[in-house]
Amino acid sequence: MQGILYEEPTIWLFLLVTVVMGGWAAWMTGRAVAVTWRPPFQLVAYTLVLGAVIRFIHFALFQATLLTLHFYIVDTIVLLAFAFAGWRYNRARQMTTQYRWLYERTGPFSWKARASA
Repeated sequence: MQGILYEEPTIWLFLLVTVVMGGWAAWMTGRAVAVTWRPPFQLVAYTLVLGAVIRFIHFALFQATLLTLHFYIVDTIVLLAFAFAGWRYNRARQMTTQYRWLYERTGPFSWKARASA
């Protein structure tokens, strides 16, 4: 997997920086966009910037290549997955909390219209 997903000597650095640190930041970005009722396409713009930040952390702390399109795309795709999951989770919570009489939760990422509505 080295060379495809990460360029550091071990996968643990990729998991720490991109998945744990970047994933948390992306989840919180998705939450912020959902809480302010913004559309999900804004997540893409914010996550592109966050991908550059994560790439810089790889460069500054672990001597990885800063300007590489391949690893920037890999990092950004992982971050997009976390961001959209955070957005969807919080949107489902919003819809079922604020419109309790209209919707009920069917899972952590989904809701449905109530039968009585």
